[in-house]
Amino acid sequence: MEFVKVAAARRDEYGKGPARRLRRQEKIPAVAYGKELESVSLAVSPKDILDVLHGEFGRNTVIELDVEGANKSTVLLSEFQYHPVTRELLHADFRQIRMDRTVQVEVPFELTGRSRGVVAGGILRQVFRKLPISCLPAQIPARIEYDVTELDVDQHVSIGALTLPEGVRVSLPESQTVAGVASVTEAPSTEEEEKAAEEGAEAAAGEQPAEGGGERPRAGEQKPGT
Repeated sequence: MEFVKVAAARRDEYGKGPARRLRRQEKIPAVAYGKELESVSLAVSPKDILDVLHGEFGRNTVIELDVEGANKSTVLLSEFQYHPVTRELLHADFRQIRMDRTVQVEVPFELTGRSRGVVAGGILRQVFRKLPISCLPAQIPARIEYDVTELDVDQHVSIGALTLPEGVRVSLPESQTVAGVASVTEAPSTEEEEKAAEEGAEAAAGEQPAEGGGERPRAGEQKPGT
């Protein structure tokens, strides 16, 4: 993975008025925080953030945040906010990470090929569209793929069957089903699929957070720039 550099400037004005003035200057409010980084209010270019989101790794892109050409931090884009009508980017949050400590992120899970079971008349069901993983920042994959060509009717794919990139671990039980081919008469309902996904997510949520995650601003605190 290549780092993406994003320039930022410190800001000390908060509220709707200053935020509007920032946007007239083609900037948006942002916040950077972490275990080893005191929360700092910033102004960044929305174009830079959109370039990150539209890139191959999306919000999992490792960013080198350059604050006024002096202080640099390695971060991930943790949150962002769009205007509900215009869809303009309004705000961004950056979470500091360390390259020698694991992080927990979600990556797209994609099925490739045409399943043998589908050719025979079955229905391919994908339980997860994203998978929670843990790894070092430099090892974050753009996506995890599985070729379903040999998957027949009434067969399924579990976490343990996935071929993962070096250093990547899925934060779900190995027995967790992620996809399968069902016959038309036995195809699971959407409700059953959602239940399976929820159970897997609950299992992942029970794990301890990876190092380097940092803490988000406490609930109830005013978010700078809003």
